[in-house]
Amino acid sequence: MTVYPNIRNLREDRDLTQTQLADHLNTTQKTYSRYENGEHNIPTEILIDLADYYSVSVDYLLGLTPKKTPYPNKKTINSSKDQK
Repeated sequence: MTVYPNIRNLREDRDLTQTQLADHLNTTQKTYSRYENGEHNIPTEILIDLADYYSVSVDYLLGLTPKKTPYPNKKTINSSKDQK
């Protein structure tokens, strides 16, 4: 079982309940709780939604890096090239 403390900490830092976040993700509180506690694998779509919601990288959510900064997305990369 893998627990995802960063996902829980981000939620608690924003004073959100599991129910509030589950509503945002169009899932149930019970399912969200199971994601947070590592009882269920988190679907890719949910990870991406959480990363966007918190403006962090998926790697941070999964505990693979201590850095919260998300990677640049294609829109950011392409608009930087267009401005040069």
